[in-house]
Amino acid sequence: MIELIPAIDLIGGKCVRLSQGEFESKKVYDEDPAEVAARFADCGIRRIHLVDLEGAKQAAPANLAVLERIRSRVDVELEWGGGIATLADLVTVFDAGATQAVVGTVAALKPNLFLEWLDRFGPDRIVLGADIRNGRIAVRGWLSEVPLRIEDLLDPFGPAGLSQVVCTDISRDGMLQGPATRLYVDLQKNYPDITFSVSGGIASMDDVRALDALGLRRVIVGKALYEGKITLDEVKKWSQSA
Repeated sequence: MIELIPAIDLIGGKCVRLSQGEFESKKVYDEDPAEVAARFADCGIRRIHLVDLEGAKQAAPANLAVLERIRSRVDVELEWGGGIATLADLVTVFDAGATQAVVGTVAALKPNLFLEWLDRFGPDRIVLGADIRNGRIAVRGWLSEVPLRIEDLLDPFGPAGLSQVVCTDISRDGMLQGPATRLYVDLQKNYPDITFSVSGGIASMDDVRALDALGLRRVIVGKALYEGKITLDEVKKWSQSA
């Protein structure tokens, strides 16, 4: 059964959501992300996806105090992305309580450095963040693109043991219009040794069930939770049956 992973996006220490990565579309949903995480943990989920949006924009972690507070409240895996540009950033994120680090810009722009981190910390802790806009990889908090397709990004890392990828279709992120299903089905088929997290567009539990039926392994859910399109009761029932 596909694993449902709630998302918490952070700006200024608050739980927010954007649409298609546009900071001007910011909407604050909760002042206390640690309380939000606790509610998710109470549903029986195993992992929370945390995104430091400010960190991604400024290329340095900006909400580590929030990560520390969340870690003090919940005993689940915390997958943290945003602003990890150096080894010092990576170590600081782990020290603050992250179980996994999602790394995108470094992987795209400095693949040898990403390979070093993958070797040092292992594929259980280093997750590749693959953010796609118009078929190309977006970097630096989605502010720019590089001339790489997702296959170009993935291929060098598979032989090194890469096992987890969060793949976000930026055009669908926060839009509640359904995921880019064919993209994920093709990726999972072509890279069977990698677990892909579907990210972007999830609008209801029907989307989750459809992805599950197609054999996808993980799905990240954000705005649908905050807008009440998916309820905590539904999350709890899904987690308990997994």
